[in-house]
Amino acid sequence: MFHTLTKSLVGAAALAVLGCAASAAEWRGWNIHVDGYPNTVAMDKFAELLADKTGGEITLQMFHGGTLGSQPDAVEQVRLGGLEIGNFNLGPIGPIAAEANVVSLPFIFKDVPHMFRVLDSEGGQAIAAGMAAKGLMPLAWYDAGARSFYNGDKPINTPADVVGMKVRVMNNDLFTGMIAELGGNPSPMAFAEVYQALKTGVVDGAENNWPSYESTGHFEVAGYYSLSQHLIIPECICINTDTFNALSADMQAAVTAAAQESALMQRDLWAAREAVSRKAVEDAGVVVNEVADKAPFQAAMGPVYEAYFETNPGLRSLVELIQATD
Repeated sequence: MFHTLTKSLVGAAALAVLGCAASAAEWRGWNIHVDGYPNTVAMDKFAELLADKTGGEITLQMFHGGTLGSQPDAVEQVRLGGLEIGNFNLGPIGPIAAEANVVSLPFIFKDVPHMFRVLDSEGGQAIAAGMAAKGLMPLAWYDAGARSFYNGDKPINTPADVVGMKVRVMNNDLFTGMIAELGGNPSPMAFAEVYQALKTGVVDGAENNWPSYESTGHFEVAGYYSLSQHLIIPECICINTDTFNALSADMQAAVTAAAQESALMQRDLWAAREAVSRKAVEDAGVVVNEVADKAPFQAAMGPVYEAYFETNPGLRSLVELIQATD
């Protein structure tokens, strides 16, 4: 539109002078998070860096708070090219790109640093390739924390501590299977119902990351937080694959560099947010314990993984690669 309007107004000679501006790309980006959230701040930084590193040839208008639709809708829009950029959790991408689904396996990662080591190595390349083949090219990985167990009765240090416990989980076979194999009773329910369920004893415990545990007030009715870190699902900055492939090599490098620089900021902001949440709940009297040995928990996941491989046989080698990454 800009090209046509400029040509009609100032003619071909002026268009040659304005060629750089005329070819500038104006991208749109989706983000579900609200103002002030680590991802929102980092995505705005990405937009700033993108314009700077491309000399203004590519600009990005970010739409935060899910204003352009739900996450599943936005994932499809980026895949189809209706949007160029999205900040997505890999959870909803798993059903689309099988390689991305491995991050939803319980205890697949030892901790958050291990997750990033995997993503920055051959395992991450395999995940990225699977996503790119489905129209979602990852430019950088964001931190979304680790989910851990909490309850109102006792610290959880071994699988035996979960036996008989009613634990709220997200409605996903991988997560219900995780609790069942630990000897507990999985209780899927809407997140909004968890506080009252914990308070009244409908469930004994639940699991989530530090900011969610603190901001929802769950710590008020479940005063033991055990750092199992059983589920570590990253987020990504994803670009439409065709859009990325259409760029010159120099532009691809600039776009990637901007995304990765913003990711470093996001990880620092996330760590700071987690620290604030942890201090708040510890100051309120919550008992926090590290799970010193996760190996027994990981060993208990054997049946969960085998059930997963029955429907995803081609991913066994990727899972083994992740587990072998130091």
